[in-house]
Amino acid sequence: MARRKPIIAQRSLAKERKPEEMRPSNAERSAYFARREAAKVLRSTLQGDARRRAVGSIKSLVYSPSIRNKKATFALVCQTLKRLSVIKDVMEEANVLSAKWKGVSLYGDAEKYLMLKKDALHSALSRILSRKGVKNVEDLVALDKFSEQKPRYVRVNTLKIDTENAIRELRQEYEVQKDDMVPDLLILPPGADLHKHPLVTNGSIFLQGKASSMAAVALGPKPGWEVIDACSAPGNKTLHLASLMKGKGKIIACELNEERVKRLKYNVKLAGATSILCVSSCPPPICIRKIPDKLKILIDEIMRISPMRSKPSIYVEVKHGDFLKLDPNDPSYSKVRAILLDPSCSGSGTAFERLDHLLPSHSAGHSDHADVRRLQKLAGFQKKVLEHALSFPAVERIVYSTCSIHQIENEDVVSSVMHLASSHGFQLATSFPQWPRRGLPAFDGSEHLLRTDLTTDKEGFFIALFVRKGVQKPKDYERNAEDHTDIAGRTKAYKPRKPLNIFIAKMLKVFPHPHFKLPRKKTMELISQDI
Repeated sequence: MARRKPIIAQRSLAKERKPEEMRPSNAERSAYFARREAAKVLRSTLQGDARRRAVGSIKSLVYSPSIRNKKATFALVCQTLKRLSVIKDVMEEANVLSAKWKGVSLYGDAEKYLMLKKDALHSALSRILSRKGVKNVEDLVALDKFSEQKPRYVRVNTLKIDTENAIRELRQEYEVQKDDMVPDLLILPPGADLHKHPLVTNGSIFLQGKASSMAAVALGPKPGWEVIDACSAPGNKTLHLASLMKGKGKIIACELNEERVKRLKYNVKLAGATSILCVSSCPPPICIRKIPDKLKILIDEIMRISPMRSKPSIYVEVKHGDFLKLDPNDPSYSKVRAILLDPSCSGSGTAFERLDHLLPSHSAGHSDHADVRRLQKLAGFQKKVLEHALSFPAVERIVYSTCSIHQIENEDVVSSVMHLASSHGFQLATSFPQWPRRGLPAFDGSEHLLRTDLTTDKEGFFIALFVRKGVQKPKDYERNAEDHTDIAGRTKAYKPRKPLNIFIAKMLKVFPHPHFKLPRKKTMELISQDI
């Protein structure tokens, strides 16, 4: 009996425990871990911002594999950063940070300590609200110029669905409006979460900002053209070009980063695998130009007689390589008529999307020497790729765009190449004449440039359109793109075709077919030929 007393005593103590000492519920545990994960993200974000060496954007940190409760963590991080200045003011007003943290460990008990100072914090907040002349915290936060939310923009992929059907589907859950400037661009309420919507997951619509969508429209490619997207990943602008070209023509999509190439290929396939072909050319597992002539002719015939031929047929050649290494005098690019150039930039115009406007450095307006050196380096690269784009002999239209708000990356780059552009016959043209915000008055002609405002439009973007007229083109260039375009999207003149190899036709199970009926004499000649 003596051995049971401790057990009985433990049971009696368990019954006498206070409610707050009981085991927390699942919801409380989830909230606790969300706060812990949010604290880790905030620590990394704020430390990187203070050192001007960000580990990653806020979204990339939150959506990393190590974060389990992503939705709750993201909400906590955003709300904390939005109110960070208020939190700092309240802490300083209450003088809690200067007090001695007696009995508090360095990890895990800060929340308990602040709860002990709850009354002092409430009093400090009341004094701040009185000084600012506002009634509550929401009014205090609303004084920030970035407090207004950005609408959700989505672009309809017309290669898979028409705009009206997309609107009909989306209106089952959201209020939807058409944008009055960019075709097939829809406006949804702020905060509309479409990441798991069926139209997004199957590639019928893409989440893309308005300013970003304006670049491809400004380029204005026509069906049947050959176009280069010089810095294409993740592929939103590439696929927008494909839609604007009505699914007819050829797009050469260049991307240097291997991981981004994978994302580009995925998006190209998602946009419509039956309409878009994707061939990686660096390193080339198989290249269209290296296929034997007879096999190319056979493939052309198969594509021509295939029932898929009535659908949009655009060829997207994904080049895992550097745009600067493309030879403008290579015959492969002799028919390229337009280039979309959206090179690497500071990304300062995406502060709202990246949530950089919530960081202390953005609100303070800091710009140290490291930032200036980085901008200068970026501007040098941007000038180099723009000069390279201007050297393609058959190009008629070039769009240079950045998601930057800095003059050094925008007007200064354009101004530095104007002499070269003029020597090649290019001049600046006005894109979207109805748009009110134009380029900074850095040089004569800057009124042709287009800018979006980070505060007003919630996205800082820059577009310059170069146009060249009077480019001499081959006589057969304007032939019908659908009837006279080979599998690689290259237009071709009428000329006698080489005979097909009968063995390849049998191997691909397309023989016999009316299009493959050959005279007996010609058939015997083909049998003796090598593949």
